[in-house]
Amino acid sequence: MGDQSPLSPNLHPLSPSPSAAAAAAATPTPAAAAASSRSSRSKKPPHSSDPNQSKKPRLTLTVPGRPLSADGEVAAAIQHLRAADPALATVIDAHDPPAFQCPHRPFHSLVRSILYQQLAFKAAASVYSRFLSLLGGEHNVLPEAVLALTTQDLRQIGVSPRKASYLHDLARKYASGILSDAAVVNMDDRSLAAMLTMVKGIGAWSVHMFMIFSLNRPDVLPAADLGVRKGVQHLYGLDAVPRPSQMEKLCEQWRPYRSVGAWYMWRLIESKAPPPPPAIPVGPPALTEHGDELMLQQQQQQHQQQQQQSVIQMIDPLQMLPGMG
Repeated sequence: MGDQSPLSPNLHPLSPSPSAAAAAAATPTPAAAAASSRSSRSKKPPHSSDPNQSKKPRLTLTVPGRPLSADGEVAAAIQHLRAADPALATVIDAHDPPAFQCPHRPFHSLVRSILYQQLAFKAAASVYSRFLSLLGGEHNVLPEAVLALTTQDLRQIGVSPRKASYLHDLARKYASGILSDAAVVNMDDRSLAAMLTMVKGIGAWSVHMFMIFSLNRPDVLPAADLGVRKGVQHLYGLDAVPRPSQMEKLCEQWRPYRSVGAWYMWRLIESKAPPPPPAIPVGPPALTEHGDELMLQQQQQQHQQQQQQSVIQMIDPLQMLPGMG
């Protein structure tokens, strides 16, 4: 698998518990009980008693909730998080609200994520650009087109044989109908995680990032992400970074918008990053013999500081999404 760290396997939508009113059934009359007995003998029970039935994999295609890219959904999330967690409200006030959009179809996003795995951002962007040129543009990032590329074709643009096998495995699962963009969009979180982690090179953390930043799912908690865990540590003043197994309980009040809560944890950690080193004083250029040269030196130092700040900002998983895995 491409993911480097194990993730919590407990990520799934919160299922509503049955109400107390529904649990307390009225006592039937004798006539009604007899009719019910006759009916039960003539009909199959709603749940099979076959002990092997529960072991069969189930593909749930219930439509998820509104994506964070829908109008008003981020505002609703922020309103909920403010009310549910006063500590998080302080972080929310310190940052601009997030914007969740994805310009690519699910297959394209997954291909892009594989190409960016374990590469520096600029190097990955270069490989991705050559990949698009090889296919003839973004509109040709399709399963059949990826399958038509040989390992050697991909090696020539900087894709390792291992990554080539990941790309081909994803494309084969699409071509065979195991996966499709429509199914990916409509599957619930738990089923989607189970299906996507069947693809070589895609692990649980990759799936979580894909759910948040490509599908804009509202209630995804990347419990093993170090940035989110460190953010929770700072937020609640914990002595140590919480373990992935502790994250569900710590972030329970964020439901059903844990994706947005996680986004603010990345922002919190970004704000805690050390500032770039100050520029070396060189004196007023107008008072020196080589003022133009020293002014250029100052500009170069400022440029270096901007580059260092860009590196700090790269902890944003929205930027790192292509490198997920």
